[in-house]
Amino acid sequence: MPKRTLQGVVVSDKQDKTVVVRVERRFTHPAMKKTVRRSKKYHAHDEKNEYSVGDIVWIEEHRPISKLKRWLVIRGEKKQKIQ
Repeated sequence: MPKRTLQGVVVSDKQDKTVVVRVERRFTHPAMKKTVRRSKKYHAHDEKNEYSVGDIVWIEEHRPISKLKRWLVIRGEKKQKIQ
C-alpha cells in the first residue's frame, strides 16, 4: 500500500529536527454547495533543520518517530527572500 503524501506550509520550526506543517484541504459542502477550506497541522521530521516558516514542503507517512511525529519531510521549496 503506497504511503500518503501531503503538501503544506511550515508554520513552526522552533523544535529541533521537527517542523509543524499546516495542510489545507478544499471540498464542497454537501448541503450549502459552497467550497469550504479546512486545515490541519502535522508534526514532521526534518533531519537537517533545513526548512523554516513559510516554506512549502511535501510530507510522507512514516512509522512513529516520537509522541506526535508520524510524518517525514521528503522535499520542499524555500520561500523567496524579499530584499
